[in-house]
Amino acid sequence: MLSNSTILVTGGTGSFGHAFLPMVLEQYDPKKVIILSRDEMKQWEMAKRFNDDPRVRFFIGDVRDRERLYRAFDGVDYVVHAAATKIVPTAEYNPFECIKTNVNGAMNIIDAAIDKKVKRVVALSTDKASSPINLYGASKLASDKLFVAGNAYAGEHDTRFSVVRYGNVMGSRGSVIPFFMSIADSGVLPITDPRMTRFMISLEEGVKLVWHAFEDMIGGEIYVKKIPSMKVTDIARVVAPQAKQEIVGIRPGEKVHEQMVGLEDAPHTFEYDEHFKILPAINNWAMDPRRIKDGKKVAEDFVYSSGTNVEWMSDEALAEWIEANREKIGAI
Repeated sequence: MLSNSTILVTGGTGSFGHAFLPMVLEQYDPKKVIILSRDEMKQWEMAKRFNDDPRVRFFIGDVRDRERLYRAFDGVDYVVHAAATKIVPTAEYNPFECIKTNVNGAMNIIDAAIDKKVKRVVALSTDKASSPINLYGASKLASDKLFVAGNAYAGEHDTRFSVVRYGNVMGSRGSVIPFFMSIADSGVLPITDPRMTRFMISLEEGVKLVWHAFEDMIGGEIYVKKIPSMKVTDIARVVAPQAKQEIVGIRPGEKVHEQMVGLEDAPHTFEYDEHFKILPAINNWAMDPRRIKDGKKVAEDFVYSSGTNVEWMSDEALAEWIEANREKIGAI
């Protein structure tokens, strides 16, 4: 599907874009991949990695700027929307800015995609959008709802929208593994709550879930990858076995466990071999056989939480992953 096509990634200089770009160039040989972001320095640094590849283009722009998106989307077939204000405390202390990017930006993406006849849009979401307790999560829930409803908003246009949701990305900038690694030599690792758990997904797995969404989507689906969980105390022990763990308390807006499918989602959620799919409650789309395909309805009381997950990552598996990816952990 993506072969010989033009693909645009918003927020493309972030962790997802750094993983997506080399993978899609190798796997699909697209005609063009456009990296849209507002940080010229990050674009300059990223461009050095792909300097000789004529398929890679860079475009300065902001999802808040509707007119700029219209220019960027001209001739584009597929869009991955990865741009967001993502840091929980940043969103709490700068709420207007969070809404401008995560909600208004989503609306701009939808309008530009429909009017410029983009074929498919996949928006990246987060576990924090499920039963949100902070502004970042609430804004991403609003974004998810906008992209789901965008399929009705498109009217007679062929543009279709879906969402991919996953939790803690292993080794990405600002995540727990590089943070623990950066202070391991201090001998003390701060633990917000000893009960805390997190889902564990690699960037490569996140990219492949986006690819699956492009192939599978009819419109309005939220895709949730099946991934293992791990206790934060165990992550700390693997990263720095000799370090002391100091309980410092949960930060404002932080959850003890990540959740990607909530109780209220269960009536519209279907299970597949490697993922779950939350279907839209609107327009009876959750009863559409084209969207359900071979999915199996989950139990009415189903919740997909990192604390009650049936799959757990072992210390050995995490240690092997860290050793294999040490050079790029925290770099992108």
